[in-house]
Amino acid sequence: MESITLSRLVEAPPEEVAELVGDVETFMRAAEFDDATVEGDRLRIRNGVGLATVELDCELVERDCALACEQRDGIFESMETRYELLEREGGAEVRATTEFAVDVALVGEILDATVIKRQRRKELEAQFDYLERQVTDT
Repeated sequence: MESITLSRLVEAPPEEVAELVGDVETFMRAAEFDDATVEGDRLRIRNGVGLATVELDCELVERDCALACEQRDGIFESMETRYELLEREGGAEVRATTEFAVDVALVGEILDATVIKRQRRKELEAQFDYLERQVTDT
């Protein structure tokens, strides 16, 4: 199992940040995916990564955090992402963790764990940037 965790302090009350994260479709689009749609408890993501197009069908799941989703169908053997909000002096620390197992038969040599981690880091940073822009615009 591979894992990547990033965090950032967002200078806003945790409740305000939670509201932004809770608008799941907008928050996922902030990751700069090619497409992200939410229907009920389903999240569908499509994104070009290098030469490959990654399509994931995820389920929004209940965890002890602000937002969590698990892959139901896609390129990984398994994948889960959790977003935690931690109250800190000066705002809310947003901590995102993605754990995944690469399905070598499906992914092959095009995408390996290093490429996936690099891409995921870009996506999470874009989401954190979005949160910062939203709280400074209000």
